[in-house]
Amino acid sequence: MINVLIVEDDPMVAEMNKFYVEQVESFRCAAWARSADEAMAKLEEQPFELILLDIYMKESNGLELLSAIRRDSRRIDVIVISAASDKDSIRDALQNGAVDYLIKPFEFERLRAALSAYKEQFFLFRSQDSLDQSELDKLTGYRKEKNVTAQELSKGFTRNTLRAIWRAVETCNTASFSTEEIAAVSGISRVSVGKYLAGLVDMGALDCDVTYGTVGRPVQRYRISPRGSSVISKFI
Repeated sequence: MINVLIVEDDPMVAEMNKFYVEQVESFRCAAWARSADEAMAKLEEQPFELILLDIYMKESNGLELLSAIRRDSRRIDVIVISAASDKDSIRDALQNGAVDYLIKPFEFERLRAALSAYKEQFFLFRSQDSLDQSELDKLTGYRKEKNVTAQELSKGFTRNTLRAIWRAVETCNTASFSTEEIAAVSGISRVSVGKYLAGLVDMGALDCDVTYGTVGRPVQRYRISPRGSSVISKFI
């Protein structure tokens, strides 16, 4: 399990980020800090593998926290999630070892992609003492150009299940739909449907909208993207 510390001074944003993170397998939001000082105190109390870090906070600057973590040689990774889009903030974050940088407002699939890439790196580093060039290229995003005639599905996905879920999506009579609605139509478990809908978002076949329900919890609803049919045709 990857333990995450959210450093964000806005409680609603912190709760939304917590909800997002816990939709991705292997991640757990273990704590929340409102400031850099509070974050440093929590780092002394328990171990974390990853920090989701805002830069602009009322009581502190997230970049100062990132610099302090590096000065202390703490083995903890940081993904910056901030409204700061100026080149100096981005450069400072990357030069201080941030593994990714998301500019607010961001889409859920962008955070999912960041977490998925981080998870792959996290578990690879813990399972091997050394890497070959192809493994390193995969981690750094290097891709050798080649002609691809068939699209491969992500690990754990099957074409039959994908077809069944896509048929349920196409037969849905509403403009947007939830995981529960597709599970009811397809007869597939809610957990499996949620995984496949997230995969369809990553493929670009679906778009995901997040709204707040009456109790303040984020609610995800999906809709077919403008290029959904052409995207899915490559997989099924």
